[in-house]
Amino acid sequence: MAQLMIDIAGTELTAEDKKLLAAPAVNGLILFTRNFASLEQLQELIREARAAAAKPLLIAVDHEGGRVQRFREGFSAIPSMGSLQKIENEDERQRAARDLGWLMAAEVQAVGIDISFAPVLDVDDCSDVIGDRAFSAVPSEISKLASSFIEGMHEAGMACTGKHFPGHGSVQADSHIAIPEDDRTLEQIRAHDLKPFLSLIQKLDGIMPAHVIYPQIDPQPAGFSEFWLQQILRSELQFNGTIFSDDLSMQGATVAGDMQQRAVTALKAGCDMILVCNDRAGAVQVLDADLPATEPESAQRVNRMLMSSSAVSLEELKRTQRWEQAQRWL
Repeated sequence: MAQLMIDIAGTELTAEDKKLLAAPAVNGLILFTRNFASLEQLQELIREARAAAAKPLLIAVDHEGGRVQRFREGFSAIPSMGSLQKIENEDERQRAARDLGWLMAAEVQAVGIDISFAPVLDVDDCSDVIGDRAFSAVPSEISKLASSFIEGMHEAGMACTGKHFPGHGSVQADSHIAIPEDDRTLEQIRAHDLKPFLSLIQKLDGIMPAHVIYPQIDPQPAGFSEFWLQQILRSELQFNGTIFSDDLSMQGATVAGDMQQRAVTALKAGCDMILVCNDRAGAVQVLDADLPATEPESAQRVNRMLMSSSAVSLEELKRTQRWEQAQRWL
């Protein structure tokens, strides 16, 4: 079966939610702010979702810090990664990045969530949607800080996902509401946006491609492109981690056709797991489609993103010296 990550509308599971989570192709759930009312409710929702799925279920969230942090009450307010540039001392910046990577990952896993889709490896050039989500406007600085952030995530036991390959930061348009095009050559992209991905490829457990078209290279957005996913990522860079599509309901994905066509194209291009969020009808359509079967290696890659062991509770975590140490960067 193909592997699909869906969302839910509220703070409790509906009968339809339970039915969809039990579908063989649904192996992932992404949570949003609308799914959070309290820590206790969130943990119960996660328990119910795993029970309804009755199989390994990869639960994810976008909890990068700054303006992209889905849960607030009871969680540390992680600063935006761009704000690390305010720390003048380089060693301190690196220490802060590692501590914040650990803190974000440890708190998210403490409530039962497997992964946060992080870090952002885009360059802070001109993008409306990236901005201070990026570590820096300088690729080499992104590589250093993101490396430390990933080390912190790994220390907490969380697999990391670099996004948005091969780079969303050098186009102004927001792929949530537009169809961005980046007219640079492959050589120009290699020399700039691609550098953090190249330097960190051995540390990355997952990658999420951008819904950006690079017309000099391929007419399809990166997430639907065999050139980007197979030729560059898998063959040239020898990446053997998980490739997640970005949300197929975003405007930047519409060039690939209707929802069923988007799903088929993304999977054939090389995505291991596809995301359909904020479009329940679209998710149902994908489940009704004749999707390409998942290779065993692809399923194994997705399973490696699951938590390897049970995390301590958030209450217990907050009593540790490690948690106190990370608080100084907030």
